[in-house]
Amino acid sequence: MAVGIFDSGLGGLTVWNAVHKRLPDVPLVYFGDNAHAPYGVRDADDIFNLTTAAVERMWDAGCDLVILACNTASAAALRRMQESWIPREKRVLGVFVPLIEALTERKWGDNSPPREVAVKHVALFATPATVASRAFQRELAFRAIGVDVEAQACGGVVDAIEEGDLILAEALVRSHVDALKRKMPHPEAAILGCTHYPLMQDVFQDALGANVDVYSQANLVAESLADYLQRHPKMIGPGTESLFLTTGDPRKVSARATQFLRSKIEFQSA
Repeated sequence: MAVGIFDSGLGGLTVWNAVHKRLPDVPLVYFGDNAHAPYGVRDADDIFNLTTAAVERMWDAGCDLVILACNTASAAALRRMQESWIPREKRVLGVFVPLIEALTERKWGDNSPPREVAVKHVALFATPATVASRAFQRELAFRAIGVDVEAQACGGVVDAIEEGDLILAEALVRSHVDALKRKMPHPEAAILGCTHYPLMQDVFQDALGANVDVYSQANLVAESLADYLQRHPKMIGPGTESLFLTTGDPRKVSARATQFLRSKIEFQSA
């Protein structure tokens, strides 16, 4: 196997789909921790323990490179993992940096000092745990100055999407956008800071208005990964088969995943 993609549930399939289209010859292992979703209401230690257990399972499947497609895991666990847990020969990457690089119009891997950028007012829609971590604001500060970020914790949206109740999900999205606009009436850009949210991108865009640029992660992460693998070709392993793993009920998860992607997806027990 070559590349692992991890999410707390099904939202990371938006990243899987984009990566698969961008890198069709790279085998992928997808791990959905559906038995413990959603992560967005858990504390940092719980998120760290669940995420590391999942990443170890993906290493066992041959993935030396793992993408944390889960924003909550990227926000609450990744820095701790990188500082003290990940072996030197392995790589675990998050999803915030490609998004921020696009927002601030910086090239992939640009590590120059922070500078002023065109966008000054940014709305961040994310899970409660991601909002509480302030990881997005911290990563943004490494690259840009003078940007006002207003974060909105979108409770209930992930649960509704995981349950397939898109009518409830739409109502919740519109309610959260209304709450955000009471705090920041005129955002210039909006970040969908959860991999489930691209499934509701049209609703976010309609509620925010056509003049707001809505940034979704999947294609940006796929492009960033393609660039990373070009610079680190040894991270592509010899594997030839893709795999879908879940801690949940494989039949139920497979049916829901097939509904999301509109193509046949079969999960196995992790």
